[in-house]
Amino acid sequence: MDLDEIFHVFSLIGTIAFAVSGAIVAMEEEYDILGVFVLGLVTAFGGGVIRNLLIGVPVTTLWSQGLFLKIACISILVVFVLPITLIHHWKRGEAFFDAIGLAAFAIQGALYAVKANLPLSAVMVAAMLTGIGGGMVRDIMAGRKPLVLRDEIYAMWAIGAGLAIGIADLQKPWELFTLFIIVVLFRMLSVYYKWKLPRRSLRGTSGG
Repeated sequence: MDLDEIFHVFSLIGTIAFAVSGAIVAMEEEYDILGVFVLGLVTAFGGGVIRNLLIGVPVTTLWSQGLFLKIACISILVVFVLPITLIHHWKRGEAFFDAIGLAAFAIQGALYAVKANLPLSAVMVAAMLTGIGGGMVRDIMAGRKPLVLRDEIYAMWAIGAGLAIGIADLQKPWELFTLFIIVVLFRMLSVYYKWKLPRRSLRGTSGG
């Protein structure tokens, strides 16, 4: 399996996970079927579009991803017609599927930047934006506080994936799938144990 094939595998995993995530959020907000498809597609492809804008790749490359667009649409349609009971079962594992999307797209973004011979800083940024971008747009469009801005550590795991790929030049399938498992594991640990980044509150302080 070469680097392009690995890239497509992680793209496929991330596309399905985030398309479904966006569709479920849309149904929670009681959007109609068009809104479900819009939010699902935005979630699946938003991170890649943001990444491309910032690293200078034409946004129009999105339209060459016909296979992934079809897969995303099929995933959204399947979720839309599923019985409500099955969707509730899926909801219990929402954080897990979100972690899968985060890890897959972070690795995909990092590989994209490495393939373009970008510096380490750009690899880390590409990993972060590809991993969190779609979810951020999803939450904003749904009127929710973006997950990346909540208490749980979220974007740091995407940055860590980019750092690992940029420094260690991970390209072998077993190395990348191991990294994928590690990112998912640490993301779930941060949810379970409620790990937080340092923060400072201005509540209770007087101005002037």
